[in-house]
Amino acid sequence: MADDQQVPHTLFVFFDFFLFFYITSFSFVRKLLVQRKSCARVLTLNRPKQLNALSFYMVSRLLEIFTEDEENSDIKLVVVKGNGRAFCAGGDVAAVARDASKSDWRFGANFFRTEYKLNYLMATYSKPQVSILNGIVMGGGAGASIHGRFRVATENTVFAMPETALGLFPDVGASYFLSRLPGFFGEYVGLTGARLDGAEMLACGLATHFIPSSKLSLLEEALCKVETSDPNALSAIINKYSEQSFLKGDSVYHRMDVINKCFSRKSIEEILSSLEMEAMSKADPWISATIQTLKRASPTSLKIFLRLIREGRLLGVGPCLVCEYRIVCHTLKGHYSKDFFEGCRAILIDKDRNPKWEPSKLELLSDSYVDRYFSKLDDEEWEDLELPKRFNNLPTYAIAKL
Repeated sequence: MADDQQVPHTLFVFFDFFLFFYITSFSFVRKLLVQRKSCARVLTLNRPKQLNALSFYMVSRLLEIFTEDEENSDIKLVVVKGNGRAFCAGGDVAAVARDASKSDWRFGANFFRTEYKLNYLMATYSKPQVSILNGIVMGGGAGASIHGRFRVATENTVFAMPETALGLFPDVGASYFLSRLPGFFGEYVGLTGARLDGAEMLACGLATHFIPSSKLSLLEEALCKVETSDPNALSAIINKYSEQSFLKGDSVYHRMDVINKCFSRKSIEEILSSLEMEAMSKADPWISATIQTLKRASPTSLKIFLRLIREGRLLGVGPCLVCEYRIVCHTLKGHYSKDFFEGCRAILIDKDRNPKWEPSKLELLSDSYVDRYFSKLDDEEWEDLELPKRFNNLPTYAIAKL
């Protein structure tokens, strides 16, 4: 009799576990919506409450899908978009920082390794990727879109690489794509975390097209009828829905003369000094705000990224990502500076917006200090970033990035 009484309890326990596993797994999978529409693969980032921040599952699944679809001759193009008011606000760095600080830093390294492999595959993909940037595009969101062949901005687009305020650095291949912007605009965008709208993205080349959000459903419908991977044919379709965009009167893009003059300097100290000289010669709130933004950022992050973008100008996207991976592993290990963890605490967790950087001043960071971040890790279990093998018959725009 006692044994009979135990059976229902065991079944209930099993049922509760099964129900929990089913619900959490279903929620887990739905972070990324995967659809096949005729010859198009449509991928929707689906964490609207988290502004579609990329989790490890999402970058892993995206890498898997892109890899599989490249071998599938029935898939001619890939459309990537976000659900809600963001395309993607970046990688889930708060989770990465939490896991790295509480357990093994290698868990965080695994996230970035997978993300960078995805960035490389997107940058050198044999089929056109059309990224619909209708909302916030920051950090990892840029890595999941800017590398693709077509980037569609709208009146709702807000782009930024805000990593230096977090004690990190603009990564996901930013040392490649920001270094290709006109003049020294990439230095300005990466060092300050400045926000750009859709018109500014189009003007500097981060976006390839500008389309009003009211036409996006029509664009997607037209793209899903395409039966070719010919970028010229796709460009012609996107052009049908494109409209001319206009820079606002106070757009930062009108300040390219000052940006080129100041952000072309050899060091962060010289950039700041040049900006301060400009501020003395004319009363300009933008210059003052730019100076304060740089002074609030992590000194370590600033020096790392300036060297990174300067080296990135002469490298292909693959070597850029390999270099970024070495730096991010040193950052996660925290043996030189713990600015990344402090930045996440101050900006994302406690939100007091008052990080205590260490080293705290630019003059405390020597060239040899920065050099260490660019070296391979002295760790027997660590391996350099190994990128996916690419084909010889890639389209011209992909080959140019190698």
